[in-house]
Amino acid sequence: MASEEELFASVDALLEEEPQLPPPAERARLREAAGITQARLAVALKTSTQTVKNYENGRSEPKSPRLEAYQRLLKGWAAKYPAHTSSAAPAPVVAPQPEVAETFTGSAAPEQAEVAAPVQAAAALAAPERPARSATSRRPAAKKAAAPAVDPRFPHGPLAVLDGDGSAYGAGGIVLDCPATTIPELVEWTLRESGLGAAKLNRYGKDSDPLIVLTAAAAVKLGLPERLEGHEQRRSLRLPEDHPVVKQVTKAKWQLTQRGFGPWARIYRKAQGRERQCVQLAVLSWDALDERSWPGVSEMEPADIARVLGVYAMRVITPRGSTAVSGLELMTALRPPTKAVRDEETGNWVSGYNAGSLGAEPMDPAPPEATPEHPVVVNSGWKGGFLNEEAYQWVRSVETLSDEECTLPFAVGLDLNTAFLAAAARLVVGLSAPDHFHAPTFNPKIPGSWLADLSHIELDPRLPSPFTPDGSRPTGAGWYQTHTLAYAQELGHDVHPIEAYLRRETGAYLDPWHDRLKNAYVDTLADMGVTKDLTDVEFLAAMEQHKQNDPALAAVLVAIKATVKGGVGKLRERPQGKSYKEGGTWPALSRPTWRPDIRAAVISKVRVNMHRKLNNMVKMTGLYPLAVLSDCVVYPSPGESPLDFLPYAASGKPQPGAFRLGPTPGLAKLEGVQSMLWAVDLMEQGLNPARHIKGGDAVMDEGE
Repeated sequence: MASEEELFASVDALLEEEPQLPPPAERARLREAAGITQARLAVALKTSTQTVKNYENGRSEPKSPRLEAYQRLLKGWAAKYPAHTSSAAPAPVVAPQPEVAETFTGSAAPEQAEVAAPVQAAAALAAPERPARSATSRRPAAKKAAAPAVDPRFPHGPLAVLDGDGSAYGAGGIVLDCPATTIPELVEWTLRESGLGAAKLNRYGKDSDPLIVLTAAAAVKLGLPERLEGHEQRRSLRLPEDHPVVKQVTKAKWQLTQRGFGPWARIYRKAQGRERQCVQLAVLSWDALDERSWPGVSEMEPADIARVLGVYAMRVITPRGSTAVSGLELMTALRPPTKAVRDEETGNWVSGYNAGSLGAEPMDPAPPEATPEHPVVVNSGWKGGFLNEEAYQWVRSVETLSDEECTLPFAVGLDLNTAFLAAAARLVVGLSAPDHFHAPTFNPKIPGSWLADLSHIELDPRLPSPFTPDGSRPTGAGWYQTHTLAYAQELGHDVHPIEAYLRRETGAYLDPWHDRLKNAYVDTLADMGVTKDLTDVEFLAAMEQHKQNDPALAAVLVAIKATVKGGVGKLRERPQGKSYKEGGTWPALSRPTWRPDIRAAVISKVRVNMHRKLNNMVKMTGLYPLAVLSDCVVYPSPGESPLDFLPYAASGKPQPGAFRLGPTPGLAKLEGVQSMLWAVDLMEQGLNPARHIKGGDAVMDEGE
């Protein structure tokens, strides 16, 4: 029979193996009874005040060796300050309060910082200098700001940036402790323990899969090469199938998508019921974040990267790849192709068409809407021409410049805010397959492609033609999107189409996409100090220094703009890679969002909107532009400010119909100022001043 000493030793060993802590409420009671603040306790435990708060509200538990130290302290306090009741009731888990995480102190990294509600994270990120409440604050719950509901499935937000020490930085300032040392372990931790993800944007859609962004140090720790080398295009680079990490993923019964393990990787298993099992990975040192869309972000600290991506995820969508890919994914997330419908015969729920969407199956374009290498064109031998609805690239002939214009001292560039987004508002597009018509009567309300001859229309050579991207006069019959022909009619010209490809079912497919991105753009600008209530003078002053105010939010703004243009460009993605052969299909054709007709509708409307403003400027001011590039126009000016030539009413209000300054989509901002001599010199060389007006030899994105 065991002796008392042996039994005690055995029990002590068991206690050491399975340390037990009192309930969270009792932990807080004991600390307060001892007169110790959370901040002071954090210093003793070599962790952060936020982590101590988590211990006391039940949001996290300490790990060894901090667990044993905390347990020893609580036992000592319990002996000194026994509870008056037989047992302390566990504290309810409450929604986290909207405060910014405090700076971590001490030598050890915290297991987990206090979680800020994901829905509040964007606001917190937009005001990083706001001081956190004191750890000793005891504000009554009834007086706290009402927090929006938090999805209990994703308490830690949509994504995290994992560093080499196992710290996973999330939106709202949270820091999670990730113990994973392999990619399969990381996937399991993300799905089972991290609390990461985002709720669907439409009732018929799908939740966003959690995103883990890997720093170079984290990538190396998990067995990945720091750089992904190769001679192909960056976006097509991937790990070879025999790489140890790929083998680990396969052995753990996880799968990679067809694009393999590249800068953006998706690792998944077949969904179990409604539970998706998929994690996205982005490897920073493999150039996952393109510098053009995410300027300076890859070089930021992990917490700052999480801040930038977190704001974008909350306001737009959890990144799924490039901003162009994310722009396209946002369309589908807001207009899911299917929904559950009841089968009248069986009574079962089945997948059915979601009205207003593009449906679940890809659709062949009309031949003139396709690209020359598309199977519809190659297999039919189509020789009838193509739509040429592209953004403006026009330079005025120097011969049309007057002496008065040449003596003006400055060339001032105006840029329209997210012009492609403004064009998407209330844009009616086709939802069904195209039908072919001969000699149809033109109807400006029907989206489609029309063959018509506009070459007879006389145009002022000091303005670009509204019918062609290069601004030249059409030379014969050509294919036009509905908006282009409707504008010809608006200008007073008869329109007699020869034939057309039209769609019977129509809808404003892009409206929710427009609304979400508009709000994201306007809200982010407002967080940077550029608000709708500013006067034009105040607006110009705010725009001069808004990027310096907060480089992180400046990066979010660039990403939002890239999402708009890239998403529209993806609607007509061309084949990529050396393996493609003309007449064959390419991956983009397999998705319902390969819709060149919708892209043409957006760009046609952008060009028409631009020409309408140019025309109105002539009527109101007598001024003609020097050049146009996509959504940027350059005017000769007597001064360095747009205020020197834009039209204003006697009341001081800007004239409607012309270019107007402001922060919302479709309104203008200053793009740059150069001398008139500089602009004329470029024009004489056949170069476009709008491309370089910003200075620093900046090249503008033309939209795809």
